[in-house]
Amino acid sequence: MEHTPGTDRPPTRASRREWLKTVGGLGAGSALGLHASQPLAQAATPSKAHIVIVGSGLGGIAVANRLRKQLDGARITLIDKKEIHNYQPGYTLVATGVWPVGKVIDHNADFQPSGAEWIKDMVAAFEPANNTVVTAGGQRVNYDVLVVATGTHQDWARIEGMDVGAIGTNGLASVYPSSDAAVATWAAMDAFRQKGGKAVMTLPATPLKCAGAPLKMTFMLRDRLAQAGTLGKSEVHFHSALGNVFGVKPINDNVLERWKNLGIQVHTNEALAALDIGKRIATFASPEGERTEVPYDFIHVVPPMRAPDAVKHSDLAWREGPMAAGGWLEVDPKTLQHKRFPNVFGIGDINGTPRGKTAATVKKSAPIVAQHVVDFLAGRALGQVFDGYTSCPLIIREGSAMLIEFDYAGKLTPSLPMIEPLQESFFAWLMKVRMLKPAYLAVLKGRV
Repeated sequence: MEHTPGTDRPPTRASRREWLKTVGGLGAGSALGLHASQPLAQAATPSKAHIVIVGSGLGGIAVANRLRKQLDGARITLIDKKEIHNYQPGYTLVATGVWPVGKVIDHNADFQPSGAEWIKDMVAAFEPANNTVVTAGGQRVNYDVLVVATGTHQDWARIEGMDVGAIGTNGLASVYPSSDAAVATWAAMDAFRQKGGKAVMTLPATPLKCAGAPLKMTFMLRDRLAQAGTLGKSEVHFHSALGNVFGVKPINDNVLERWKNLGIQVHTNEALAALDIGKRIATFASPEGERTEVPYDFIHVVPPMRAPDAVKHSDLAWREGPMAAGGWLEVDPKTLQHKRFPNVFGIGDINGTPRGKTAATVKKSAPIVAQHVVDFLAGRALGQVFDGYTSCPLIIREGSAMLIEFDYAGKLTPSLPMIEPLQESFFAWLMKVRMLKPAYLAVLKGRV
């Protein structure tokens, strides 16, 4: 049963029970990526190889767990100093007052495969010609196969005057930096909705992890204003550094039409260049360099993103093309194998591919990367193809969302018969709030 567009209430309790019965048999594996991954029932391949995985987010640990099952005798080393594992897809729920922060915080030690070595440090340099990585502490680690899973670098320095530590004060918000920032963002949003005023939402021009998050935050801010009764004395403005608000045209057009009906004003080709946090003034720059000052009562800042320095300044980064400026990992989009160093593979947000910086992307690509590592070690051709699958439950309001799925080509790829692309439903909301965390943990443990 769908949530009727234009209403302010989620479905009734009876409707919720109907949906729960409907989805009861789907299981966690189908809830995240919605595509079944290959089984792990095949016999393990004997190997004495040393596999180094840099990064302990979803991609790094998921591949490590799968390789532990698929290889017999291999040495697996994970390098990352982070001990807390953050369920980042839940940040938007924390930042909009739906979830408590405890739901997004776990510990990496609980998920890493038994027998794997964990070096609690960050990689400072990659030397692929020598099959070596160098940690910040100066340790040199040699490998036979390298899996790069470093995630993104949030380039806050490109916004003059930005202070991540000030999030939560003076109407400043951002869901991206951390779970603490998500909590502070909700504090800022909650304070803003009590009085209303002018809200400014932003989008940079770089590739982003979870490119749907800026849209979710905009929809939910508007919904929170409506719930508080202050929508009538408020304005919501969305400033995009691009010529659109989302890179897939059917989704972009759908969102723009919805925002038009909701009274959300859109400004394109305006990049956030500077902030005066105390005065609550944002400065936007056009592609021609023209600068405009915009006062606000609330602002949600999305940072430009690029590859971490260790990748960006290494021989692993793209040297030319659209991904070179960000220093993204140069992988073949179909195999996720490095284009110049065949014993290097990429997983997750670091990949310099046309799309695919979501947890659902990892869900579908982790089995492929793990199998390709096994095939490479066995001297076999890499026979599987990754299509760039990306999925995002796009929150429309509390109790309603759209489940959007697409591939590298920007083609919509719906996978559940009861879900129509670009049509909001309570089921998509239910997936976001109830089903995706268990599904994520199943992927993390290499079970799906």
